[in-house]
Amino acid sequence: MAKQSIFGRISTLVRANINALIDSAEDPQKMIDQLVRDYTNSIADAEAAIAETIGNLRLLERDHEEDVQSAREWGNKALAASKKADELRTSGNTADADKFDSLAKIALQRQISAEREATSAEPTIAAQTEVVDKLKDGLNTMKVKLEELKSKRSELLSRAKVAEAQTKVQDAISSINVLDPTSELGRFEDKVRRQEALAQGKIELAASSLDAQFESLEDLGELTEVEARLAELKAGGPTQAAIED
Repeated sequence: MAKQSIFGRISTLVRANINALIDSAEDPQKMIDQLVRDYTNSIADAEAAIAETIGNLRLLERDHEEDVQSAREWGNKALAASKKADELRTSGNTADADKFDSLAKIALQRQISAEREATSAEPTIAAQTEVVDKLKDGLNTMKVKLEELKSKRSELLSRAKVAEAQTKVQDAISSINVLDPTSELGRFEDKVRRQEALAQGKIELAASSLDAQFESLEDLGELTEVEARLAELKAGGPTQAAIED
């Protein structure tokens, strides 16, 4: 059951879409760190389980080879006993010939038994070999993904540092903009322009008031002349010539 659990984890991690997991995570760095731990632990467990599986496979293969070798040896013994029986029978020693034929039959039975053992083990060996190959491939894929995760982690940390540096630079620029002397000069220049405009307005207002005063003087002079002529009329009146002049 423990092996099946490990093999299941291998299958799950091999099929996992790392990029999708990282993109969907609220904290990508924590997700990567967790995945690195998962892959590292699973790889260690998988290596131990695969080593045990390979060991069991090699035992099966050794037993199979021994059965094949045993079948070959019993076959050779059966052949040798059969030949000996034939020789004895040819020489007229039937009793001993029958004994060697019996030995040949026993050897053949042992050969058949060994062949059956070897044949029955072959499907298991083939299946275990396929399992081991798949587990090795899965393990290699996990190792590749682990390196990919570590690379992603380094990339993410690097991007985070760059982003942090950019933020600091931007904050510094914003701080400089707030205290930008050129902006202060601009405000001061605007103030000066407003003062100049106010002064110009006062000048124009003063000039307008002066014109009004001169106009008043002209009106006063005209009234004075009228008063003078009225006095002359009362005194006897001006002559027609004076009027004409």
